[in-house]
Amino acid sequence: MLWKYKWILALAAFLCINYFAFVIHLRFDLTKEKRYTISSTTKQMLHALDKKLEIDVLLKGDLPAGFQKLANSTGDFLQLLKENNSSKIVYRFVSADDKFNDTSSQTYADTLSGLGINPINLTVQVKQGQANKVLYPVALVKYEGGLAVVNLYSGNQRIISYNEINSAEALLEYQFVKAIDAFINNKKPLIAYGVGNGEPTGPETFSLVQTLDRDYELHTLDIQRQPFIPDTFKVLIITKPAQAFTEDEKLKIDQYVMRGGRLLCFIDNLHAEQDSLRYKAQVVAYDRGLNLTDLLFHYGVRINSDLVMDLQCDFLPQVVGGSAANPQYEFLHWNYFPLFESQNNHPINKNLGLVEGRFVNSIDTVKAPGITKTVLLSSSDNSRTIATPALISLSENRNTPEDVLFKRKNIPVATLLEGRFTSLYQNRVLKAQSDSLAAMHVPFLTHSGNDGKIIVAADGDLILNDFSPKQGPLPMGVNFYTMGTQYEYQFANTEFLQNCVEYLTDKQGIMETRNKDIILRLLDAKKVADQKTAWQFVNIVLPVVLIILFGVIYQWNRKRKFAV
Repeated sequence: MLWKYKWILALAAFLCINYFAFVIHLRFDLTKEKRYTISSTTKQMLHALDKKLEIDVLLKGDLPAGFQKLANSTGDFLQLLKENNSSKIVYRFVSADDKFNDTSSQTYADTLSGLGINPINLTVQVKQGQANKVLYPVALVKYEGGLAVVNLYSGNQRIISYNEINSAEALLEYQFVKAIDAFINNKKPLIAYGVGNGEPTGPETFSLVQTLDRDYELHTLDIQRQPFIPDTFKVLIITKPAQAFTEDEKLKIDQYVMRGGRLLCFIDNLHAEQDSLRYKAQVVAYDRGLNLTDLLFHYGVRINSDLVMDLQCDFLPQVVGGSAANPQYEFLHWNYFPLFESQNNHPINKNLGLVEGRFVNSIDTVKAPGITKTVLLSSSDNSRTIATPALISLSENRNTPEDVLFKRKNIPVATLLEGRFTSLYQNRVLKAQSDSLAAMHVPFLTHSGNDGKIIVAADGDLILNDFSPKQGPLPMGVNFYTMGTQYEYQFANTEFLQNCVEYLTDKQGIMETRNKDIILRLLDAKKVADQKTAWQFVNIVLPVVLIILFGVIYQWNRKRKFAV
């Protein structure tokens, strides 16, 4: 009778093991890049949720291969989030044609359109030939009545590459953590947009304001009229000033940095505008005389009075023939609009797409004790610089540029400075200036704290947007001249701005989630062709041979063992 109890105990043990396996889920991440591991910051945010977090992912249905891969990765990641707080996280995959909710007649497509989210139109291969596919690679996150849109894919909307899908998968945690953080931490950091020296304030700043208003409280600050720059502002943004800074203004900026303020500069040292070429065949780029060289030099960088030209660049329509009444246009590379590829050497530029610049200056780093310099953006391997006065002409791009001239590589155009800065005015501040600051309870400081941070980019147009007479302000990183053509593309200028501000406002935990790398391990096509037969034998023939061999040996051993 003992064997009966053994079977009962075995069955009970089996049921217990299955129950605990269902309740307690363990996962061992053996991948090199820790693909299935989330950061401690993410775990803290998930445990801080006191209400239900609902996530609707619009990647359901018959998808192209790349987006099906992204949908699978998104599902794996959301399951990982759910395992860390199963009672508060609910997610599902929906189609753009599904109803947004039970009480509304609107579809998800209608809702996204109302939020200003445009779909991706892809031409995919099907059995009948080609078909047009409309995709919304986004997720809607709902929490306590709030709604956030998480962009799951921000790459090329015409040619989907595995590298861009791979980058999108690597940024899944970062994108969702940003949305969750916005729900949990309702207090927005204060950001100042400096004015008073000819900085743009018109429709060209629309995308900038729209981008920063989501996560920050953005204010304009007239540096000329303010007696000092308040510490309440976490970051001061200086964008494409056109007029020289006075020593009094520079002192205000300097002391703001000494008191721990963070500086984000997008500066054009030269006056060179694309609009000027509409009226003249050629223009001369000349120095703006901004009077910022000594201040930035003291902090560790120098913006040169030159222009970066790059063979990796955006397109512009050029007149290549025809008549004055009926000119013939063709899109040609415009070397003054370089495209900067991320070096992935810092959380700011990790998994960042191409960033477009326009009439960009080069940057040199100079010796500054205690300051660490990190190049965030640089030119390609085929670039050059031209010194001032620089003559810019549309006719120079009608012929293919001489590649031999473009032999410089990795010319820095955006640099991060970190450390303890010293004041430019530590030995030259006037007593009247010092007394004036003291009267406002803002004592003059000669050094900043240990965590001082400054980002300098030598292009004021980097975070400005174009304007279309029909469509109004365009998104940042979109070239007006290529709108509606095969060359239309939204570059990663918005993401670069967001990453810079996030880093300067000390959202370190969120920025760390950008460090994840998912290595794209592609098969070597040459090896596959050379070793095709061998691997077919290993994968198809060898398993069958081993099974037959095992059966023969087993039967032979059985006959030998039980032979009379």
